[in-house]
Amino acid sequence: MDALLSLSFDNISSKDASKIRKGIRQIEGLLAQICLPRSRSRTSDKSRISSRGENGESATKGLAEVTEDPAFREFFRLQEGFEWNVSTRLMSCLETLLGMPSNDQSNQLIFAALDLLQGVLLLHPPSRSLFRREIYMNIILDLLDAANPPAVQSQALLVLVSALLATPQNTRTFEDMDGLLTVASLFKSRGTTRELKLKLLEFFYFYLMPETAPGSQNAAAKSTEDKQRQLGKYLNNVSDLVQDLRENAPFAIAV
Repeated sequence: MDALLSLSFDNISSKDASKIRKGIRQIEGLLAQICLPRSRSRTSDKSRISSRGENGESATKGLAEVTEDPAFREFFRLQEGFEWNVSTRLMSCLETLLGMPSNDQSNQLIFAALDLLQGVLLLHPPSRSLFRREIYMNIILDLLDAANPPAVQSQALLVLVSALLATPQNTRTFEDMDGLLTVASLFKSRGTTRELKLKLLEFFYFYLMPETAPGSQNAAAKSTEDKQRQLGKYLNNVSDLVQDLRENAPFAIAV
């Protein structure tokens, strides 16, 4: 596994678009071996794997099945070290892509890298600690810029949610870097598509949830009231969002 990761890292660290694409596909293939049933992980690239099987059965392994898989355990172990951490390498790749001329090809690669990053952050939660650092958070915020296509903005927003999930210290970094202003400005922009605005609205609900975190992070946790005051600096009618959050519990968690 470490040999395959090394090869993929060499490719995604390149400034050649074809090599970056190859490296992303190599990592995707590795994760497919871990997360998909064997019969489906071997499906050719010509036929895309749907999220449900032909008989309505899940095309992915259950969480318990994944965590008991020796391949997943080895992947998780390798992610604990800087040398083999996929999230770190993908962030460097995104930084490289942002420095390249903006076109359909580079935007497609950015989207693919973000899609992969979201999955890795969910598979290996400790990698979220990267986003306590401003340098990494800034890359995600740059991808939310209005100059980027809606598909990239939408996927960057999903990565942001994955990066902030159950990590109050990351959320404090996000706030300190005017992340709320960035997201609120995108929401209020006339150029933002309706589909993206709906995703941004979902993000506001997610952000307003009260924080809980184990151990030393408790001191950094904020309540819904704290966040309401914070978001209210940039967005009107936040009280309506909080009321809706309490009454309808869109994330099935009591506020």
